[in-house]
Amino acid sequence: MPTITTDHLSIACDLYGSEDAPVVLLLHGWPDDATTWDRVAPRLAQAGLRVVVPTLRGFGATRFRHDHTPRTGDSAILALDAIALMDKLGIDRFMVAGHDWGSNIAEALAVGWPERVRKLALLSTPPRLGGMPTPSFDQAQRQWYHWFMATRRGAQAVRDDRRGFAHIHWVNWSPPGWFDEATFNRVAKSFDNPDWPAVTIHSYRARWDEAQPDPRGAWLADRVKATKALSVPTLYLHGEVDGVNPPSTARDVAARFSGPFRMVELPGVGHFPQRENPEAVSRHLIELFVEADEDRGHWKLAAGVAAAGLLAAAIGFARMRPTEDDQSSPERGGGGQKG
Repeated sequence: MPTITTDHLSIACDLYGSEDAPVVLLLHGWPDDATTWDRVAPRLAQAGLRVVVPTLRGFGATRFRHDHTPRTGDSAILALDAIALMDKLGIDRFMVAGHDWGSNIAEALAVGWPERVRKLALLSTPPRLGGMPTPSFDQAQRQWYHWFMATRRGAQAVRDDRRGFAHIHWVNWSPPGWFDEATFNRVAKSFDNPDWPAVTIHSYRARWDEAQPDPRGAWLADRVKATKALSVPTLYLHGEVDGVNPPSTARDVAARFSGPFRMVELPGVGHFPQRENPEAVSRHLIELFVEADEDRGHWKLAAGVAAAGLLAAAIGFARMRPTEDDQSSPERGGGGQKG
């Protein structure tokens, strides 16, 4: 995996496709690593895109260059990392797909650099535009690990057993049997990065104001809170059986986007759609990043469209129904993925 050096980081980064093709940046989430895109990135490259897949700070082979750099992990500073990477690669305009943490990094990129971000795809995690309200008791229960890390003892437990902490989320967040232990163990090597606990703990504390965002990105964190909606063309993908962010958490997502917007709920899929059903995810990303430029028929403005179904009625737009291929059961085991 090539390494790209920026002012603050040495970023491990996979590159696919022709250098003169339109660029898409793929951002992984937590607890995961860049191999989450291994069965998606090649398909996007084959469709005519240049694909950039970095490993986030605190994960895998990405390293801080200086001891004095704060080991922070809020979405704004992660977005600054991404911009520094794209600058180093000489890439001005690009599209972004992000999962989990990557979803919130992607929206921060669109807020901070609207002239550079052409299109967005957000997977599994709703945007934080306008700020994060305190969750309901039901959702707070699903997000117990947020509050666990906000305590001194909880944070120490994460430092002491990072793999055990990550593993329970892989078990809880998607249907039984969706992964095998060999796959998890390969991915978990990324959590051996010496800065993984600090970056992880700061990320979750900062989102609930239990820690301050990195000062270097405070301006962007403030701007995300102040931004109510984005006009960039956006796709939102959500697993029907996501165990941490059920579809009910996405009922207000359409209202955050004033431009072309599409939402797809993936049947039988949990919190890791690009691992569980990479074929469906690849197809929808290609429709957004490649085919939508040629055929605007798939893309409708969210406002004022008649709703169909309970979730669609709640958010006031007609959800585009999945194709027959989406109805198939997600792939199990993840045996084709690299570690």
